[in-house]
Amino acid sequence: MAILNQPTQPFAGQKPGTSGLRKKVGVFQQPHYLENFVQAIFDAVPELAGGVLVAGGDGRFHNRAAIQTILKMAAANGVARVLVAQDGLLSTPAASCVIRKHGATGGIILSASHNPGGPDGDFGIKYNAANGGPAAEKITDAIYARTQSLNEYRISNSADLPLGELGSFTLESMAVEVIDPVADYAELMQQIFDFGLIRAWFAAGHRIHFDAMSAISGPYAKHILEDLLGAAPGSVVNAVPLEDFGGHHPDPNPAHAGDLIRAMSGPDAADLGAASDGDADRNMIVGRDFLVSPSDSLAIMTAQAMRIPGYRSGIAGVARSMPTSRAADAVAKDLGIACFETPTGWKFFGNLLDAGLATLCGEESYGSGSNHVREKDGVWAVLFWLNLLAATGQSVEEIVRAHWAKYGRHYYSRHDYEGIDCDAANGLMAHLRAALPGLPGKAFGRLVVARADDFAYDDPVDGSRTSAQGVRIELEGDSRVVFRLSGTGTEGATLRVYLEAFEADPAQHAVPVQEKLAELIVLAKEVAGIAGRTGRSEPSVIA
Repeated sequence: MAILNQPTQPFAGQKPGTSGLRKKVGVFQQPHYLENFVQAIFDAVPELAGGVLVAGGDGRFHNRAAIQTILKMAAANGVARVLVAQDGLLSTPAASCVIRKHGATGGIILSASHNPGGPDGDFGIKYNAANGGPAAEKITDAIYARTQSLNEYRISNSADLPLGELGSFTLESMAVEVIDPVADYAELMQQIFDFGLIRAWFAAGHRIHFDAMSAISGPYAKHILEDLLGAAPGSVVNAVPLEDFGGHHPDPNPAHAGDLIRAMSGPDAADLGAASDGDADRNMIVGRDFLVSPSDSLAIMTAQAMRIPGYRSGIAGVARSMPTSRAADAVAKDLGIACFETPTGWKFFGNLLDAGLATLCGEESYGSGSNHVREKDGVWAVLFWLNLLAATGQSVEEIVRAHWAKYGRHYYSRHDYEGIDCDAANGLMAHLRAALPGLPGKAFGRLVVARADDFAYDDPVDGSRTSAQGVRIELEGDSRVVFRLSGTGTEGATLRVYLEAFEADPAQHAVPVQEKLAELIVLAKEVAGIAGRTGRSEPSVIA
């Protein structure tokens, strides 16, 4: 074995987005492309030399080859020890758990989350810091800057390591430990939730239908739900992670989880339906013939946290991304706790969690979590709901409707316009920002604009300011529209339009969501000029 200094040249566009660097598999398969980015990580985080690194990924196509490359480069860059998941399979929340439990310096996670997989699909890589959370912007900025200047990378020419069995190896002078990807995570879940109560609930004949979407949550859900909690065999479907997710689009929302919705229809459906995404950090909660919005889920978790053993001592506060509905705000006000509004991206929650300012956090894009790790966590959210069902004796629908009766209903939807021309998308946002001064007081039919701005966030922990995070248009009567461009796609641009209307009257809570939001939908299209600027008259996805 020897360490090689491989000459290379920079690649354009290796700038990490909200969840790392994501491109098509073919881009990552280019000679030196992955290696350049990994070398930039080691150069931008010098404490990895002599440190402990966690490595793993969601098992999508190219995961196995990329893990071997990372191990060889870690050895060449002086990492003392690597904890790598068996077969390289490690969910994103479990990676955060392992980093925190073992005091690792950081972790390299291979995932494109909810994006499609397979040879023609997407691939991704990101660096998580010692707190287990996504690297702060100062680190990702340093990584990107390094990708633009490096002219060589360091790599061992050793043979690939056998990662199929648990055990220990030496690569150059680096220790490599192949670990059980589920064990540490399952242990942590037992410290938070009342497993005895949930086991009794299942023993009484209650059922769950969990769709792992042929992604990484399968092994975690199957072990915890079926082996530890006693759910009936087969409660977890599509439980084996596949490189192409079995042809699924591993995004747990109504547009892509039709099998789950159908399985949860009718009087014979399970008591709880759930799904998770490609890297197990998102969740979808479904009752019998009843969908739960992620925004409502976060608000209900906040209101009901005292029923969960891990949160009975109280919660410090709740945090939500700016586009997420304000349902959690109403609960926080009632409980007398802080509610933080952050930009989209889990790294912004990390500072609040580390500082003890927030305990629960969530995003409208089917992600929720708490201070147990520093990532959103799909299986954790499902266990939270199971614990609630067992503790209350109520159905999913009864819990949600009782919540609406107390706090009002925040009608909410997200309209995505995917794969639009980048210049057109940027032009649309520039048009909106230029129009902001003239919007207050302007009427759109019965709707009158009360306030309009471009969201900026001042971090209460480190004092940093993050600007241009989305255009907000707030209407009289407590409704709003938000526009922002997504940072998770790999082709073109995705315009996300978020629509929210508050309804206090329980007699109005049965109105269909899109019907309730109809006037806001018209306003959004008109004020942004969506059809004229993008050529799209209707969204690609409604979630």
